Amino acid sequence: MAVLSRRKFLSASSKIGLLALLPPIAPPRTQFRLFDRAYKPTTDLFVAKTGAPAELVRRVVRGLGGMEKFVHKEDVVVLKPNMSWDRTPAQGANTNPEVVAEVVRLCLKAGAKKVRVFDRTCNEARRSYEHSGIAEAAKKAGADVYYVYKRNYVRVKIPNGERLHSWRINKDVLNADVLINLPTAKNHSISKITLGIKNLMGYLGDDRGKIHRHFSQKIVDIASILRPQLTILDATRLLLRNGPQGGNLDDVRWIYTVVGGTDMVAVDAYGASLFGLDPETLGFLEEAYKRGLGEIDLKKIRIHKV
Repeated sequence: MAVLSRRKFLSASSKIGLLALLPPIAPPRTQFRLFDRAYKPTTDLFVAKTGAPAELVRRVVRGLGGMEKFVHKEDVVVLKPNMSWDRTPAQGANTNPEVVAEVVRLCLKAGAKKVRVFDRTCNEARRSYEHSGIAEAAKKAGADVYYVYKRNYVRVKIPNGERLHSWRINKDVLNADVLINLPTAKNHSISKITLGIKNLMGYLGDDRGKIHRHFSQKIVDIASILRPQLTILDATRLLLRNGPQGGNLDDVRWIYTVVGGTDMVAVDAYGASLFGLDPETLGFLEEAYKRGLGEIDLKKIRIHKV
């Protein structure tokens, strides 16, 4: 049996004493403003085609009942565009800045106290914000646009998670009154396509690469708690190949379409059809449907052309 020397004993004792003085590690939290507002999605989708991006957004939001249905006076609204990549709008890797700007204007017109726009980017943040065109467009429309920092995350419980039972999520999202998801429609090397559900990764802390293993289950674990009140899909152009970053204009097809709905899963299902994909063949959508997070059968989704 090893004998502990006096020096080692005193060193170990002092460390134990210091640990006793440290504050306890806070358990994961579940109570945040974002989770307070009732979430009652429907399978009604509104689709606008042909026109300028801002006009397409206005038509979709009118079909949904107006932005006042989602944003109340003095609300703090967080918008989640995809602005992760150092790419221009024409390259299709990020959400169309005109779509983002129009949603900002509609939220402020509905009475929002603040509209916040930010993302945890994959490429260098300043270049991604600038070259995507989103930072400038959103600021001009009246939004607060800023970078994210490691300290601004809090660990949140995932009560019904299958692979993940907690994860660190940006506090500004959790403390918002309204979360509006603004994904763009594009190809992805892992999930085949990336739309609304995958877009939520931009608000996660920690090592997001770990989510790509057992991706379908893990991203749906996240979607089970981080549920936007409204999803507006920018399909003004599709990035058909070499996603999610793209870069080649030959990979982009312009179809001038915007889709909106309160069921993020249904929006993604419709988005999959734009690529000629059956939603039921995509693992993350099948998983979301299996857990009751939304509808993926296009025959059961009520599609309104506006």
